[in-house]
Amino acid sequence: MALFSKKDKYIRINPNKSLKQTEPREVPEVPDELFAKCPACKHMIYQKDLGPAKICPACSYNFRISAQERLCLTVDEGSFEELFTGIETKNPLKFPGYVDKLVATREKTGLDEAVMTGLAKVKGQEIALAIMDSHFIMASMGTVVGEKLTRLFELATEKALPVVIFTASGGARMQEGIMSLMQMAKVSAAVKRHSNADLFYLTILTDPTTGGVTASFAMEGDIILAEPQALVGFAGRRVIETTVREDLPEDFQKAEFLLEHGFVDVIVKRTDLRDTIAELVAFHGGVK
Repeated sequence: MALFSKKDKYIRINPNKSLKQTEPREVPEVPDELFAKCPACKHMIYQKDLGPAKICPACSYNFRISAQERLCLTVDEGSFEELFTGIETKNPLKFPGYVDKLVATREKTGLDEAVMTGLAKVKGQEIALAIMDSHFIMASMGTVVGEKLTRLFELATEKALPVVIFTASGGARMQEGIMSLMQMAKVSAAVKRHSNADLFYLTILTDPTTGGVTASFAMEGDIILAEPQALVGFAGRRVIETTVREDLPEDFQKAEFLLEHGFVDVIVKRTDLRDTIAELVAFHGGVK
């Protein structure tokens, strides 16, 4: 019959020939964090093109960097002496999971708290230095942050040293409640005593500097610098728009907006900060 006379369209398998299992093809592995997306211009950037300063080559946006990276960009090699480590963080509100979060964050960042403090030299200029790190619970200001900064100002007053602080914060640390808010007055009092001794205090606002930090020591410097496009403010944009019932400018709370309205003295490129700090410290009584 015609049905059985048609040629077989299917592939025949030789039962006497063993089938070899093909090995799975190797899938190329792409290393993590090989590329970064710029939050400002949305460009995808090869990490090596950012350089050690981590600046977007397309729009000059300054990426957030760690305290250790900031240290390498700023101080003279081998000059930094870290101080006030090992201060135990309390959990006054018995906030669930807070202690575990602190432990995990310490292991991840290599920091004991959201601010690194110590003595250093910048192009030969001796300074008391503090660097806040947004990778540590968004550099929120808890009791230990306030204590470390207060001790730094007290030591600087005793040794007649200028104080330089790189600020970065999401505000007061909610897990410590009113205790975190008290740090605003505590640090501000230490800043005042340092100022009464006719000593220089320089703040550099980095992205983001918000909340209680902005409302206290971040804006109390004798000179206030800021990195380009840094977010600086107290309350969030949405909260303010809801309160005043008005649309805010697109660049509201950016460093450039603050410079225009007199809240910042000058905006300095990250690559120029080291030279600028040394010049300002020398001008205000440092090593000539």
